[in-house]
Amino acid sequence: MAGPMVRQYYFVKLIPPRQTFPMDMTSEERALMMEHVKYTQEKFAAGKVLLFGPVLAREGAFGISVFEVADEAELREILENDPTVRGRLNRFELHPMKLGGAQASQPE
Repeated sequence: MAGPMVRQYYFVKLIPPRQTFPMDMTSEERALMMEHVKYTQEKFAAGKVLLFGPVLAREGAFGISVFEVADEAELREILENDPTVRGRLNRFELHPMKLGGAQASQPE
């Protein structure tokens, strides 16, 4: 009998095309971002994303997410199929992480 599947955790930074992006996105970019939100919510509902959202850093906003996946190949497939990555709007960085703990919470 096989043991439980080992899950791996990754921190992902979604990097927008410019620092001013949240304030000056075009209607086409906004539509692509709405597709990104829907896509990410689907991955969240499927249990692949533990948390996600924009970080409102002074030097420019960016997105973050923490994924729980089987391996980096699964994560790359998910990220490369993000509508904003496919549309060459955003790019991403990913970093393996160790999960020290997590609490369930409700979005604001």
